[in-house]
Amino acid sequence: MNEQISSRAVDQRAVQILNDYQVPGLALSIVKDDALLFAKGYGLRALGSTHPVDAHTRFGIASISKSFTALALGMLVDEGRLNWSDPVTKHIPSFKLQDAFASREFTVRDLLVHHSGLPEIAGGTLWYGSNLSRDQVIAGLQHLKPVSSFRSEFAYQNILYLVAGQIIPAVSGHSWDDFVQERVFSPLGMDNSSTSIKAHNENDNIAQPHIEIAGELRTVALRSYDNVGPAASINTTAVDLAAYARLLLNQGLFAGQQLYSPQIARDLWTPQTLIPIAGQSPSELAYFTPHYLHAYALGWRLQDIPSRSRIKISHSGGIDGLRSLLTLIPDENLGIVALANNEGPAPEIMTKRILDQYWGDNNDTWYHEVLSDYKQMLDNRKQEMRKKRISGTAPSLPHSQYAGRFHSKLIGDIEIELDQDQLTLHFPHTPSFSAQLTHWHYDTFHLNWQDPVVPDGLVTFILDSKGHVTEIRLDQPNLLDVDFSEIHPLKRR
Repeated sequence: MNEQISSRAVDQRAVQILNDYQVPGLALSIVKDDALLFAKGYGLRALGSTHPVDAHTRFGIASISKSFTALALGMLVDEGRLNWSDPVTKHIPSFKLQDAFASREFTVRDLLVHHSGLPEIAGGTLWYGSNLSRDQVIAGLQHLKPVSSFRSEFAYQNILYLVAGQIIPAVSGHSWDDFVQERVFSPLGMDNSSTSIKAHNENDNIAQPHIEIAGELRTVALRSYDNVGPAASINTTAVDLAAYARLLLNQGLFAGQQLYSPQIARDLWTPQTLIPIAGQSPSELAYFTPHYLHAYALGWRLQDIPSRSRIKISHSGGIDGLRSLLTLIPDENLGIVALANNEGPAPEIMTKRILDQYWGDNNDTWYHEVLSDYKQMLDNRKQEMRKKRISGTAPSLPHSQYAGRFHSKLIGDIEIELDQDQLTLHFPHTPSFSAQLTHWHYDTFHLNWQDPVVPDGLVTFILDSKGHVTEIRLDQPNLLDVDFSEIHPLKRR
């Protein structure tokens, strides 16, 4: 191994993170100077199993998929079949936002840089766990209300990357899935990578996701993200992602084959949208707080590392019970892959520790500060719901008068049904969004979702002056990239 990075030290730090952050399994790889320096797995694919994680264990990498979509479009730009400045409607005539000006002016580049004017993670209620197709999800964009001017503010999105992926078949005649397989996976030898849950499940070396539920870490089922694939559905391994990192660090050259031009390499990493730099408290992880640059490029986050006079190019990924991070330091020709089968900051922490080792920084004080903050955050989350309830109240109406059909322009009808005095709520296209209602206080009910991944929330029935229910409002913690406040359901008459 490179003299700057000790395999033994990486092992020790990885095992410590498994224990401190309750991570069942972790996979790592490191590339340096166009060579695979290190690749290894730690822990187990699933709690209670005997199957170890290794460097070839598959993980869902969620939003790191976005960088593959941007790269695929760059390849088409290279071939002259597409321009970054093309209007989206040139390739997808049906593309429509609520803002007519934005609909008309939206370019391919705009799809990739998170300045649409829509709120953060808009449209998650359309695609998360739903049976809607990619085109049906895109059609819902016109019902999402902007909260800022087009091209004025950074707000992270998924559906617009889905639109970007759908430009690929419109231009090339190949689906996003086939294009990524043929033009990226195959040339790089990424034989253990896939873009769909079906192909993923055909492999037996899979990391199972884990989530803390009621204070206990539990294995949960893998969920399909295929309907938002270009934003989130790639599954891969530490070894395969290492090959991808080599390609990126080498400006499109891999094993003597130039897969895309140096110009496209520059395009992908040119800052496009500034991201506000937040203030830093003494206990925060200083390394992850840029001083001068924090921006989004085409499928990548860029930020300075003030203490090293270096630029870090990275993208993280998070889906239910899985976390991932791909980090590139171009000036060092260094890439780090970290994949974990639990929620939490393990990939970021492990990456930081590898970089500390690389740069000879042995000060580990920050590690214990971050761990303390993380445990406090988990404790605060457990306490949050308990503080909200007001005792001694009763609902205004009999249960039967809360039942009915509520309509959202975005997702369609939501059913609230009554069966033997038990109210239940059902979303139209998402089986996971089904919950039992229990009175909480006044006209607010507690939501106990049938899917253990969905955190408990509240729903409030709004009454008019005559005492009739007119709408419902969900006070529901965001679920991954789902903001329930976007749906605005009104009672059907």
